Amino acid sequence: MTVEQWGIRVPARQGEKTRQALIREGQIDLTLKPRRDGDALIFPLVSSRESAERCGFDAMPGRPVLPRHELVGGIAIMQDRDPEGAQKILASRPSLHTVVYAETEVSGEYRTRQYEMLAGVPTTRTQVTEHGHRFTVDLAGAYFSARLSTERQRILAETRDNEIVLDMFAGVGPFAITLAARAALVVAVDTNPHAIELMLENLNANRIKNVLPVLADARQLPGILPWKFDRIIMNLPLAGTEFLPEAFGLCQPGGTIHLYVLVSQEGEHCARIRELGGEVTGERVVRSYSPGQWHAVYDIVVKKE
Repeated sequence: MTVEQWGIRVPARQGEKTRQALIREGQIDLTLKPRRDGDALIFPLVSSRESAERCGFDAMPGRPVLPRHELVGGIAIMQDRDPEGAQKILASRPSLHTVVYAETEVSGEYRTRQYEMLAGVPTTRTQVTEHGHRFTVDLAGAYFSARLSTERQRILAETRDNEIVLDMFAGVGPFAITLAARAALVVAVDTNPHAIELMLENLNANRIKNVLPVLADARQLPGILPWKFDRIIMNLPLAGTEFLPEAFGLCQPGGTIHLYVLVSQEGEHCARIRELGGEVTGERVVRSYSPGQWHAVYDIVVKKE
């Protein structure tokens, strides 16, 4: 049986390293067989991510084809309300403890969703392991996106030693904790008290000493923070552009802003960025979001005066 699913293409020589990383992230679909395509391997994913493509995969012998779902730590999030399918998903992986159905999209001041429990332990709290870090997340209480794992590693590779970094919408701290490996200081801001509580827990669990959590609205930051930043992360897809003036005011001339935002056409926010004094050095699709919309990242350099 051939199943159409999202897949990620990598050189065959990187196959085992990629497979292990996808397993750690809970992103590989273990019910489908990887495909060989010339000098490349295509691994089946449980959901879309940066650089993913739609492919046909053969079912893994002896394993049932499971309903569509996304994995976040030990929780499977179903795209359709299917209690019978939820039981199959729960039985498919020993690491799973809960299967839920997302009743709403991400919304509200705290960027959360409502979930219906379909199988397993009735909780929205879980542990996520990502590139050597361990994050406690609460899907119903604070924003977290496992799909940005690749982006966090990309930004880490671009971060120079001893930068001062601002994460304006930090959630439970995955960007801040990742970038702390190179930055001198990361200021991690969120307006959600529960997100800050979880961030403090994650900082302690990962033994991070150079991240400063701040409970505040991002609009207040120019009047609160004494620093100008070398790099700013803006991961607020539904409303990030509203905070661009504050970000430009907080960024060093020549510094970099990474804006994660929903778009419906290429270059949609370039005019506004130029108007504020920025140069777009890169625009990439991170993942699909809905028909006609996708989650994109703009890499922006703040022009020197």
